[in-house]
Amino acid sequence: MGKADDSSASKKKTTRKQAPARSKEAREQQLENLAMNLAEEKLRNGTASSQIICHFLNLATEKAELDREKVRADVKLQNAKVDAIESAKNTEEMYAKAIAAMQRYQGHIEDEYNDL
Repeated sequence: MGKADDSSASKKKTTRKQAPARSKEAREQQLENLAMNLAEEKLRNGTASSQIICHFLNLATEKAELDREKVRADVKLQNAKVDAIESAKNTEEMYAKAIAAMQRYQGHIEDEYNDL
C-alpha cells in the first residue's frame, strides 16, 4: 500500500506555464480559464464548496439561458441602432451633395465664402 500512495503522490499534475497576456481582455480570459479549470477539478474531486456547486447549477437553469439569450438580443439591437444612425448620417450627406450638385447644374452656384 505504501508504494501505491507514493506513486500517486509522485504523479502530481504538472501545470504548463502560459505566456503572459498581451491585452487586458486576454488576461481576463486566462483568469477565467484558470478559474473554470479549478472549479471543474474541485467538482470532479468532490471538494467543491456549496457556492461553486450552486453557481454551476444556476448556470444550467433555463432562466439563466434565457437571460443570456436576452443579453445577446440586446447587444444585437444596440448594434442595429448604431448602424441605422450611421446609415442616416451617410444618407443625409449624400442628399446634401446631390442637392448641391443639382443647384450648380441649374446655375444656382452658391459661394461658400460669401457668408464670411
